[in-house]
Amino acid sequence: MNTAQPIRKQQDLEAFMDYYKTVNQNPRNQLLISMGLNTALRISDLLSLKWENVYDEKKNRFLGHIELIEAKTGKLNCIYMNDSIKQALLAYGSYVREHTGRKLSGSDYLFKGNKNTPISRVQAYRIIRKAADGCELSGVISPHSLRKTFGYHAWKQGTPPVLLMEIYHHSSFSITQRYLGIEQDDRDEVFKNICL
Repeated sequence: MNTAQPIRKQQDLEAFMDYYKTVNQNPRNQLLISMGLNTALRISDLLSLKWENVYDEKKNRFLGHIELIEAKTGKLNCIYMNDSIKQALLAYGSYVREHTGRKLSGSDYLFKGNKNTPISRVQAYRIIRKAADGCELSGVISPHSLRKTFGYHAWKQGTPPVLLMEIYHHSSFSITQRYLGIEQDDRDEVFKNICL
């Protein structure tokens, strides 16, 4: 079974995050990767986002949180917009103004394809695979890898398991553990670093 894997190594993650910024410049694709990694949203929810979900046109500023009802669970999800997301949004907004002569409006999809529709899940997969291949990442890297990478690195940085279970809406930590791809080398690292 080809299960999407998180990007575990920090060096690989940094190369992947910068692929559409430095190697093959494309601000929309850079935004897709940045938001996927920093929101832990499923690709279907990510592709449904519009400018109005991230920007308050009346106050002329980014919102503090992205709020949406998840398509799969039907639950409200409220996600803090960190600086990485905001920087990617600024770069994308500047790119659109520069190349079209207009600002993004509330009804514009963030990941616009043809007309005013979002790109497809297949196109999102191709964008992510191209970056993974360009960075020579091994394993199965797909849109779901962005969501898993968020959780894996949050766990490595000490985020309590119960909080990750809540973010992912999992019923047990064993589900979250499998989901994050916690492997033997992660367990070995704990024993290597604990010297009592």
